[in-house]
Amino acid sequence: MMFDCPCFYWKRIVDFSPLELRTFSLPAPIPQWPPGGGFSSGRINLGELEVIKISNFEFLWSTNESSDPHEGVSFYKPVGIPNGFYCLSHYCQSNNEPLRGYVLVARPVTSSEPAPLQKPLDYRLIWSSDDGDVENHEGLGFFWLPQPPEGYKPTGYLVTNTSEKPDLDEVRCVRADLSDECQAYRILSTTRSKYLKFPFRVWSTRPSHRGMHGRGVHVGSFYCSCYWNSGEELCIACLKNLDPSLHAMPNLNQIHAIINHYGPTIFFHPSEIYLPSSVSWFFKNGALLYRAGNPVGEPIDTNGSNLPAGGGNDRQFWVDLPNDDRREKVKQGNLESAKLYVHVKPAVGGTFTDIVMWVFCPFNGPGTIKIGVMNLSLSKIGEHVGDWEHFTLRVCNFTGELWGIYFSQHSGGVWVEADDLEYIEGNKAVIYSSRNGHASYSRAGTYIQGSAKLGLGVRNDCARSNKFIDSSQDYEIVAAQYLGNGNVPEPNWLQFMREWGPKIVYDSRNDLNKIINYMPLRFRSSVEGVFNKLPVELYGEEGPTGPKEKNNWVGDERS
Repeated sequence: MMFDCPCFYWKRIVDFSPLELRTFSLPAPIPQWPPGGGFSSGRINLGELEVIKISNFEFLWSTNESSDPHEGVSFYKPVGIPNGFYCLSHYCQSNNEPLRGYVLVARPVTSSEPAPLQKPLDYRLIWSSDDGDVENHEGLGFFWLPQPPEGYKPTGYLVTNTSEKPDLDEVRCVRADLSDECQAYRILSTTRSKYLKFPFRVWSTRPSHRGMHGRGVHVGSFYCSCYWNSGEELCIACLKNLDPSLHAMPNLNQIHAIINHYGPTIFFHPSEIYLPSSVSWFFKNGALLYRAGNPVGEPIDTNGSNLPAGGGNDRQFWVDLPNDDRREKVKQGNLESAKLYVHVKPAVGGTFTDIVMWVFCPFNGPGTIKIGVMNLSLSKIGEHVGDWEHFTLRVCNFTGELWGIYFSQHSGGVWVEADDLEYIEGNKAVIYSSRNGHASYSRAGTYIQGSAKLGLGVRNDCARSNKFIDSSQDYEIVAAQYLGNGNVPEPNWLQFMREWGPKIVYDSRNDLNKIINYMPLRFRSSVEGVFNKLPVELYGEEGPTGPKEKNNWVGDERS
């Protein structure tokens, strides 16, 4: 028998009994969605395979370095698999989270040859917790990689609590052309041994090809190895959606129902003065279009019909605030007109739907630097005309369940799963928009962009107030390309690929150096290091490009 990682010393606390599992359900029942297509039908056709989501599991084995039973990870096998469907992988998740994950099981829907699914020829033991001291192997963990026939790939691992190989009928391998590459995503567990140079690690996985055009389908599996290096191809694959119709995506009526049911409420800080507005209000109240070499701005039609469309950001055009007495008023936005601009697109190979909600603010205010207990309000640093921010609802196409929300935060962001969201009414979550900068957060509080450990960086302050937008009502769908041409007419302004504000460079670095020189000597190097990592937009004013020029318009969110 070949061993990928022969660990024979187990230095951690292991509890072989199943944990008392926590589960999660959304605060309110999921409604009956409008009819049509395959959305929320429970099954998704991928071409030659049909898959369903299994969320019922049988506990197999758990590992933990801590005495806290809610630390560590546990491994499970899917149960209740319908006749004709086959297991593709076992499942792993952290013990400190509610058991809410899934694995896909599959069945062929064509009689094509070679068959879409095949039994493995054998199993290879990848790793076990056996330290060699006991003859009875029961209660230990054994990790097996299916060995596929030629032309097939495994999509996950099996875990047992005895040294006997699993039955060959317990899992199926998928034909290579029905698979896609997957990648190790987040580390779940690390096990160290005094006999091995490298630890045994377990990661969650995700498709390598994601975004609007990605067809990789997550099986729900994990990846494990002692010797894998970042960037190397994995020995397991995910599935590929070869159905060009993406029949499980919601139709237009279903999209409206999803937004009405899940649309979050966005709260702005009580001290926020740079509020959002609709794009048409911005244009109607004096926004100007400038062309390079011409100092005179041109008024913009309310619907943006005179904006140059298409192409890329050639820096030949930009938008600016009015240059008359309306300028300060427009800076402050108009909450009454504000709405969310919605882009609907496939995610995870069409097994999920991303509802991307964009909010426009005419002006982004200056930042506040936190240095320990001191807060220094900046007069210019961080300001720019035009601010496009977004958050994204990810909805499961098997059930119509809200799976999580992506909170965009300046140059990055974070996914928050549905069980960790704050809800305001039914299944509607809360979004907190940070003061002046409009980054999105899932909880009220102060977030430091820099070094939270040192208390150094730009403050992002979030709190509830009477300034809010209810996105379940105040929205406009501006794009859903998968529905076909003409189903969702895109507004003229969405085709403007240039910057929504002028570029102004000023010596903000000199201002930051003054702050550094004000600090005690022992803190200066730490402060300077944090300032060097701050986003470049702090060192000058430059309006952002619109939604279509952002990476996540076509691609996946950054996380």
